[in-house]
Amino acid sequence: MAGFAESYLGQLRAVIGDRLILMPGARVVVEDPQGRILLQRRSDFGLWGVPGGSPEEGEDLTTSLLRELVEETGLTATDPVPFGFASDPEFETITFPNGHRCQYFVMMYAVSAFDGSAIVADDESSAMGWFEPAGLPEMLPNMRRTVEAYLRFKQSGEFQMI
Repeated sequence: MAGFAESYLGQLRAVIGDRLILMPGARVVVEDPQGRILLQRRSDFGLWGVPGGSPEEGEDLTTSLLRELVEETGLTATDPVPFGFASDPEFETITFPNGHRCQYFVMMYAVSAFDGSAIVADDESSAMGWFEPAGLPEMLPNMRRTVEAYLRFKQSGEFQMI
């Protein structure tokens, strides 16, 4: 696992500083057999969100998602299902505590079959937890919208554009 400075985004930041970056990404809603959703408490904001990240050079979104899932949670999955796409700049433009800004264009995936136990596997998270959909903790707004889109997808089977 490479550190931030060695990642594609880290190398780009070294060149352009805090300027807004348009960034592809992938997020995953992991649901256990009891219907609970896996969330990670993010180290940067102190709020909860779903696992995910951005591709490295040569990766497609699904491959990057599966890599990020292992890196962030210790879970392995083989059959993520795309359920939506998030690109609303009102919610997907993020200013991080260090001043870096990104506008994300995110494929959202669902996973219900996985191996392993969820653990804090890197420094991007300070905690992991399984939550009932009706009892979600305080979350980043774009992450809450991701979970809400997943729940709508589960009900309707319709691909969600948010």
